[in-house]
Amino acid sequence: MEAARSAGPRFDTPEVDPFTRTYWDAAAQGRLLVRRCRDCGRAHHYPREFCPHCWSEDVAWEPASGRATLYTWSVVHRNDLPPFGERVPYVAAVVDLAEGPRMMTELVECADASRLRAGMELEAVFRDGVPVFRPR
Repeated sequence: MEAARSAGPRFDTPEVDPFTRTYWDAAAQGRLLVRRCRDCGRAHHYPREFCPHCWSEDVAWEPASGRATLYTWSVVHRNDLPPFGERVPYVAAVVDLAEGPRMMTELVECADASRLRAGMELEAVFRDGVPVFRPR
Protein backbone atom coordinates (compact mmCIF):
# COMPACT_ATOMS: atom_id res chain seq x y z
CA MET A 1 0.00 0.00 0.00
CA GLU A 2 1.42 3.39 -1.00
CA ALA A 3 1.86 5.89 1.80
CA ALA A 4 -0.31 8.99 1.55
CA ARG A 5 1.59 11.99 0.27
CA SER A 6 1.54 15.20 2.20
CA ALA A 7 -0.21 18.04 0.40
CA GLY A 8 2.73 20.28 1.27
CA PRO A 9 2.61 24.02 1.78
CA ARG A 10 0.12 26.17 -0.10
CA PHE A 11 1.35 29.26 -1.87
CA ASP A 12 -2.00 30.94 -2.56
CA THR A 13 -2.87 31.94 1.00
CA PRO A 14 -0.93 34.35 3.19
CA GLU A 15 0.47 33.81 6.61
CA VAL A 16 -1.87 35.83 8.80
CA ASP A 17 -0.24 37.94 11.51
CA PRO A 18 -1.83 40.06 14.25
CA PHE A 19 -1.73 43.21 12.08
CA THR A 20 -3.33 41.69 8.95
CA ARG A 21 -5.88 39.58 10.85
CA THR A 22 -8.51 42.35 10.45
CA TYR A 23 -8.05 42.27 6.66
CA TRP A 24 -8.24 38.48 6.38
CA ASP A 25 -11.16 38.15 8.80
CA ALA A 26 -13.11 40.65 6.67
CA ALA A 27 -12.16 38.81 3.47
CA ALA A 28 -13.39 35.53 4.99
CA GLN A 29 -16.76 37.32 5.40
CA GLY A 30 -16.71 38.54 1.77
CA ARG A 31 -15.64 42.11 2.55
CA LEU A 32 -12.65 43.92 1.04
CA LEU A 33 -10.78 46.44 3.20
CA VAL A 34 -8.15 49.06 2.38
CA ARG A 35 -6.12 51.33 4.63
CA ARG A 36 -6.65 55.10 4.40
CA CYS A 37 -4.34 57.78 5.76
CA ARG A 38 -6.04 60.31 7.99
CA ASP A 39 -3.31 62.88 7.25
CA CYS A 40 -3.05 62.90 3.44
CA GLY A 41 -6.35 61.13 2.72
CA ARG A 42 -4.94 58.54 0.31
CA ALA A 43 -5.87 54.87 0.43
CA HIS A 44 -3.28 52.13 0.04
CA HIS A 45 -3.05 48.40 -0.45
CA TYR A 46 -1.37 46.06 0.61
CA PRO A 47 -2.11 46.73 4.30
CA ARG A 48 0.69 48.57 6.10
CA GLU A 49 0.92 50.20 9.50
CA PHE A 50 1.97 53.51 7.93
CA CYS A 51 1.03 55.52 4.86
CA PRO A 52 3.41 54.78 1.96
CA HIS A 53 2.65 58.24 0.52
CA CYS A 54 3.36 60.58 3.46
CA TRP A 55 4.73 58.13 6.07
CA SER A 56 2.05 59.02 8.61
CA GLU A 57 1.16 56.33 11.13
CA ASP A 58 -2.38 57.72 11.39
CA VAL A 59 -4.04 55.15 9.10
CA ALA A 60 -7.28 53.21 9.52
CA TRP A 61 -9.14 50.31 7.94
CA GLU A 62 -12.05 51.21 5.69
CA PRO A 63 -14.45 49.14 3.59
CA ALA A 64 -13.69 49.13 -0.12
CA SER A 65 -16.45 49.10 -2.73
CA GLY A 66 -15.13 45.96 -4.41
CA ARG A 67 -15.10 47.76 -7.76
CA ALA A 68 -11.96 47.93 -9.86
CA THR A 69 -10.68 48.34 -13.40
CA LEU A 70 -8.22 46.04 -15.09
CA TYR A 71 -4.74 47.54 -15.38
CA THR A 72 -2.74 44.59 -16.78
CA TRP A 73 -2.83 40.80 -16.84
CA SER A 74 -1.06 37.63 -17.92
CA VAL A 75 -2.46 34.20 -18.66
CA VAL A 76 -0.43 31.66 -16.69
CA HIS A 77 -0.14 28.28 -18.39
CA ARG A 78 2.34 26.63 -16.06
CA ASN A 79 2.84 26.84 -12.31
CA ASP A 80 4.20 23.95 -10.27
CA LEU A 81 3.38 25.43 -6.86
CA PRO A 82 0.33 23.93 -5.13
CA PRO A 83 -2.53 24.54 -5.76
CA PHE A 84 -1.84 26.63 -8.88
CA GLY A 85 -0.98 23.64 -11.05
CA GLU A 86 -4.58 22.47 -10.72
CA ARG A 87 -5.86 25.88 -11.88
CA VAL A 88 -3.87 26.47 -15.06
CA PRO A 89 -4.54 28.28 -17.21
CA TYR A 90 -5.48 31.18 -14.94
CA VAL A 91 -5.27 34.95 -15.23
CA ALA A 92 -2.91 36.81 -12.92
CA ALA A 93 -3.77 40.50 -12.90
CA VAL A 94 -3.15 43.94 -11.48
CA VAL A 95 -6.28 46.00 -10.90
CA ASP A 96 -6.93 49.61 -9.94
CA LEU A 97 -9.35 49.68 -7.02
CA ALA A 98 -12.05 52.38 -7.15
CA GLU A 99 -10.52 53.79 -3.95
CA GLY A 100 -7.20 54.40 -5.75
CA PRO A 101 -4.70 51.67 -4.86
CA ARG A 102 -3.41 49.08 -7.28
CA MET A 103 -3.77 45.44 -6.25
CA MET A 104 -2.31 42.17 -7.49
CA THR A 105 -4.99 39.49 -7.83
CA GLU A 106 -6.45 36.76 -9.99
CA LEU A 107 -9.28 37.15 -12.49
CA VAL A 108 -11.98 34.50 -12.42
CA GLU A 109 -15.04 33.76 -14.54
CA CYS A 110 -13.31 34.94 -17.71
CA ALA A 111 -13.06 31.81 -19.84
CA ASP A 112 -12.03 33.78 -22.93
CA ALA A 113 -8.93 35.79 -22.00
CA SER A 114 -8.85 37.32 -25.49
CA ARG A 115 -11.85 39.44 -24.41
CA LEU A 116 -9.95 41.10 -21.55
CA ARG A 117 -9.21 44.79 -22.05
CA ALA A 118 -7.30 47.33 -19.99
CA GLY A 119 -9.81 49.53 -18.21
CA MET A 120 -12.61 46.96 -18.17
CA GLU A 121 -14.81 47.05 -15.09
CA LEU A 122 -14.37 44.35 -12.47
CA GLU A 123 -15.90 43.37 -9.15
CA ALA A 124 -14.46 41.55 -6.17
CA VAL A 125 -15.56 38.03 -5.30
CA PHE A 126 -13.98 35.81 -2.70
CA ARG A 127 -12.48 32.34 -3.09
CA ASP A 128 -11.54 30.60 0.13
CA GLY A 129 -11.36 33.96 1.91
CA VAL A 130 -9.09 35.55 -0.70
CA PRO A 131 -10.29 38.46 -2.85
CA VAL A 132 -10.24 37.79 -6.59
CA PHE A 133 -12.00 39.72 -9.33
CA ARG A 134 -14.39 38.98 -12.18
CA PRO A 135 -15.71 41.05 -15.07
CA ARG A 136 -18.78 43.16 -14.22
